[in-house]
Amino acid sequence: MMITSKANPLVKHVRSLKEKKFRKDFGEFIVEGEKMVRESLSSSLERMVTIVSASYRGGTFSLPVLVVSDEVFAFLSDEKTPQGILSVLKIPSLAPLPCDEPCLLLDGISDPGNMGTILRTANAAGYKRIYLADCTDPFSPKSVRASMSGIFFVELCVGTREEIVKTVNLPIIAADMGGEDVFSFCPPKAYILAIGNEANGLSSFVREQASHVVAIPMESTQESLNAAVSAGILMYTLKHNYQRR
Repeated sequence: MMITSKANPLVKHVRSLKEKKFRKDFGEFIVEGEKMVRESLSSSLERMVTIVSASYRGGTFSLPVLVVSDEVFAFLSDEKTPQGILSVLKIPSLAPLPCDEPCLLLDGISDPGNMGTILRTANAAGYKRIYLADCTDPFSPKSVRASMSGIFFVELCVGTREEIVKTVNLPIIAADMGGEDVFSFCPPKAYILAIGNEANGLSSFVREQASHVVAIPMESTQESLNAAVSAGILMYTLKHNYQRR
């Protein structure tokens, strides 16, 4: 049976997950598009429901699906051109956990696009645990979309800066323009790379706790780099520098 009403309780529930408050209340988030839904199957995240539009003709990957009218799907979708398939997944536990390998601390990242891009790059570079302090919601539709499935395969931990630093208990490598050249810096085997807010950089607390401060050298005509670009360069450079020593 096809759902045609926007007032349907399930439709209203899924629609509410576009907002941070309800994602937090229900512990669920939306994954949209055939590629993202397919790749989410390789993750350990619990699937609540998968919804397709009446006109959808793509793959459903043997998933049980709920069919809604095209109008209702457009009501649920966050895409300008909906692909016609989405899944609702359970948000995993976000409690801070210890770490014994290179990991990432995002200190006040506020842009969802940057958040998603950093998660995507972290997954590619092998930084599996990412700590978030005072950041934008990584489960927002824009962040999930920008992560290009990276959000399925990294472990996110949310906490205060003090809680994260105490729990992780690893040397902090702070990214700051006043630091030493990252390309000649040799990191320890395990560390936490701290990336600060797009406009204001690292918080004073994290900066004070840092064991090392590194910077990406730039031409004098360029003041700074995008936070996600900087994070990507630093993640790969630190791993490369450790492996070559």
